Amino acid sequence: MSTLQKVTLVEGKLFLREPMSVIFGVFFPTALLLGLGAIPALREPSEEFDGARFVEVWAPTALVLGIGILGLQHIPNVVSSYRENRILRRISTTPVHPATLLVAQLIVALAAAVAAAVLLIVAAWLVLDVPLPQEPLWFTVAFLVGFAAVLAIGMLIAAVAPNTRLANGLAMVAYMVAMFAGGVFLPRFLLPDALVRIGDYTPPGVQALLDAWSGDEAVASAVGVSSAGPPELLQLGIMALIAVVAGWAAARLFRWE
Repeated sequence: MSTLQKVTLVEGKLFLREPMSVIFGVFFPTALLLGLGAIPALREPSEEFDGARFVEVWAPTALVLGIGILGLQHIPNVVSSYRENRILRRISTTPVHPATLLVAQLIVALAAAVAAAVLLIVAAWLVLDVPLPQEPLWFTVAFLVGFAAVLAIGMLIAAVAPNTRLANGLAMVAYMVAMFAGGVFLPRFLLPDALVRIGDYTPPGVQALLDAWSGDEAVASAVGVSSAGPPELLQLGIMALIAVVAGWAAARLFRWE
């Protein structure tokens, strides 16, 4: 077993021992969607959504909720606490390079996000009769690109924050912005058109996920877009650019102690 595999295994066990990260990052999005789905009116076709159901429109937003918790809150908190507690410094004196620890953290976060996505999609399909992603390839691409952008932003926060307290503060601001743009706090169809357009390109890209998931003109019309199907390449390109720029800045600014 390689060093990276061993460190990833250890970090995975540590992640599972953090009930808040597991509950809110992996299980909470599904629980929230099912809770909303327990309301009969939200499971019925609505004229307000041009014949679509609220649970279908809001399902990608629930996924965005988990992605944001893992990428924008968990990662900055863990990495900054490792620095503040001099764990990174101690590791740097061993044959294990501190970068290995960071890569392991990203792998664990990605695995948790994938688990959250699979759980949400399957539960929505089996319990709420929400169709499976109609464009599975594009949905996977949108998910990975959006999560990469969120992870890069989280790592950038961890790179510039001198302590855990400030890292948590910056992470909360970034999380609130992402969730507002993603329609978690207020459904996107109620937001001004300008904010909806900004949200289309804000990581983790709720509109790209919705386009690939629904493939439904009614659902697309309900959230104010002209068509459904594969997400726009511009949306994916901007999020990929954010991931590259934020990741590069994090690597340049990162301090091991």
